[in-house]
Amino acid sequence: MAAHQNDGLSSYDGRDIKGYGGTPPNPIWPKNAKVALNFVINYEEGGEKSLSHGDGESEHLICDIVDGKPYSGQRNMNVESLYDYGSRAGFWRLFQLFQKKKVPATVFAVGMALERNPAVCYELHKSGWEVASHGYRWIDYQNVDEETQRYHIKKTIDIHERLLGKRPIGFYQGKPNLLTRQLVVEEGGFKYDSDSYADDLPYWTMEHGTPHLIIPYTLNENDMRLVSPNNYAHGEQFCNHLKQTLSYLIEEGKAGSPKMMTVGLHCRLARPGMAHGISEFLDYVRLHSRDIWVCTREEIADHWYHHHPPRAQCGSTPSAKLGDTNRESWAGPGGNVSSYEADEEVIDEEDGDII
Repeated sequence: MAAHQNDGLSSYDGRDIKGYGGTPPNPIWPKNAKVALNFVINYEEGGEKSLSHGDGESEHLICDIVDGKPYSGQRNMNVESLYDYGSRAGFWRLFQLFQKKKVPATVFAVGMALERNPAVCYELHKSGWEVASHGYRWIDYQNVDEETQRYHIKKTIDIHERLLGKRPIGFYQGKPNLLTRQLVVEEGGFKYDSDSYADDLPYWTMEHGTPHLIIPYTLNENDMRLVSPNNYAHGEQFCNHLKQTLSYLIEEGKAGSPKMMTVGLHCRLARPGMAHGISEFLDYVRLHSRDIWVCTREEIADHWYHHHPPRAQCGSTPSAKLGDTNRESWAGPGGNVSSYEADEEVIDEEDGDII
């Protein structure tokens, strides 16, 4: 194979191989927590691929038909009903569980799915939870053109404003393409996106000419592994993995390197056995409440804007032209980036919950 222009580079084409290296910053989480823990509930049902939605093939991903294949030009009635379970029953099981345990969550909501279920929108609005954009459709955007993708981003913002009373400030496409982050940055109103799995902490990128915050998501601490070949067979195994992950991160935090942990959940997978495992994990979190900040992704973003401004990582002051009309400043509510310097004091904040 011939030599390539990127050979030997650690930063290229939007990738950063080195990251924080062996000396990640101390995030200085509120209450001196050792782990910032965020739960994400994916609300996708009603926005997936379907001939009934104008697509050329059926959905097949992340459902109880493991390793299924799409049907070209045909509907898959089993998959459709499995997805319907998520909006009819699974969402309500998860929502009521988290409300009962008094644990906040971030919802990655697909715009088309929100439009189909006003009752879900009403409860989300009333709950005060963060509802981030999961795009307008739950489809693979790899080959979607720029004009369509830009339109979908705008359309789902309009849906949030109309049905939830506020625009989303977080974005997770899930199956993005090379243009997705550029379009998110250009839109100007998002505090962060989560189309990355590259770190255990948030980080800034200058990929598109101005500082942009990435809050990495996870496909590991994610219930999708319950419907992946040779993975977890039931909720107890998933719960045990979450416990082990959290325990290890707490120990890293006590050793001086606090991190972030995300748990990803899907409404259509919220059968009783899986929900039992999640409930057990929530009780485990409560037992270790002194070391954990349970929060939304928006709260993580605000914390990072305030205490870890992009200048230190990106080597420049954030662009004044991008986002000023949509949020108070690049440093988050209430301040200029120059007035927020990370230090080693314990930040006593009331945002988020330590349960």
